[in-house]
Amino acid sequence: MDALMANYASDSDSDSNGGEPAAVPAGAPEVPEPSALLPPPPLELLQPPNFVDYSAMAQGSRVRSFPHVEGNYALHVYIPVVIPSDAKKQLALAMKRAASLVPDLHAVDADYALSELCKDEHKLEKVLLSREFHVSLGRPVAVQVHQIDSFIAMLRQKFQSQQRYWMEFNKWEHFVNDDCTRSFLSLEVTRTGLPEISKQILVVDEVYRLHGLPEFYKNPRPHISLVWALGDVSGKLKQAIKDIEKYQSSTSSLQKCNVRCKFSRVVCKVGKKLHDICKVAD
Repeated sequence: MDALMANYASDSDSDSNGGEPAAVPAGAPEVPEPSALLPPPPLELLQPPNFVDYSAMAQGSRVRSFPHVEGNYALHVYIPVVIPSDAKKQLALAMKRAASLVPDLHAVDADYALSELCKDEHKLEKVLLSREFHVSLGRPVAVQVHQIDSFIAMLRQKFQSQQRYWMEFNKWEHFVNDDCTRSFLSLEVTRTGLPEISKQILVVDEVYRLHGLPEFYKNPRPHISLVWALGDVSGKLKQAIKDIEKYQSSTSSLQKCNVRCKFSRVVCKVGKKLHDICKVAD
């Protein structure tokens, strides 16, 4: 790549002597005139052979949950979740049904239109179902820079004896954020893993409280959000969920759309930096 880019010169550099041509030492190779320089290389030559550009499908809009303030950093504590391979096929079918009823849905954290992804199963799996999702253990908040070190240290101390457990995302649900700017189609934990996640939320709440930060919701409902839409589209999402559940009940699949995986770690994201709070060995 470096060799390729090195073959293309730039004519944007100005002469150091006010525009007069510099003297060329005897025997030095002749420098071509700017008009004789090669044009920039085609963009596709600068990308890897297997590069897939999904940016043309990008849609939607992001809304910050709080305004940017100099010296503050966005903070989020969560459990990373990767969907197991055996659940992806059923989830892909569910996403196609959702896209047919709610055409303005987008992949969470990616902003790609779900309706476009559903046209190609490879893109649907690569862009949406193969990404890392998260179960929030605390509200996304703004933290002051001087609070970060003590916040991370306290979290690590409280999670140091964390044990592994199973999580099962077994119920389709929709959620709307506090200011009703976005709606989400999600999979909720209602049985396996709920007691353990609830305890973890209480631990994070305590650390938030000691740092003067707002605690989580009183009756938390742990979940992973798969897709989102602008505004409050609860009615459409409820209909989509009914359609998905009706389809599931008519199939013979025992696993349905249940996503079952092991808890393995807690992460705290501050700005763009990820801090591992705890990791549980197999």
